[in-house]
Amino acid sequence: MSGAAFAEAPGDPKAASSKDGEYYDSQGSPTYHIGADGKVDFYTYIGYVRYAANCLQCHGPDGLGSSYAPSLVDSLKGINYPEFLQIVATGKRDVSASQTLVMPAFGENKNVVCYIDAIYVYLRARSTGALGRERPAQHEAKPSGYTEAEDKCMG
Repeated sequence: MSGAAFAEAPGDPKAASSKDGEYYDSQGSPTYHIGADGKVDFYTYIGYVRYAANCLQCHGPDGLGSSYAPSLVDSLKGINYPEFLQIVATGKRDVSASQTLVMPAFGENKNVVCYIDAIYVYLRARSTGALGRERPAQHEAKPSGYTEAEDKCMG
């Protein structure tokens, strides 16, 4: 997928609805919720944890990029949720005169796929400036169905 044009930016990240501890924007895409006290929703927190375990090696601390892979904080300003899912699942290859960047496909990696919404939510919060570089200090409690859904996905 080289040089692909993206259809639309992610839109307003404001939470319009929630279900079982997950928040969604007006388009139905996963989004974050950060309280006035700085407490983040559980999925934003887990997104931070899973990003650190699976994405940091290439995309650098806090999604800011590295010499090996681009900043996801910047990338998420211009791609929407379905596009993010497609890139993570199928990979991406960007070739220019100065470099070749290749992101492998993670569509069958359960350590990524089972947490893809949480990773997206974390990166979305980072890309809008709503969440700083540090580990979220406080988070909402784990939703009651979270462990069951995680176990089901992980098999």
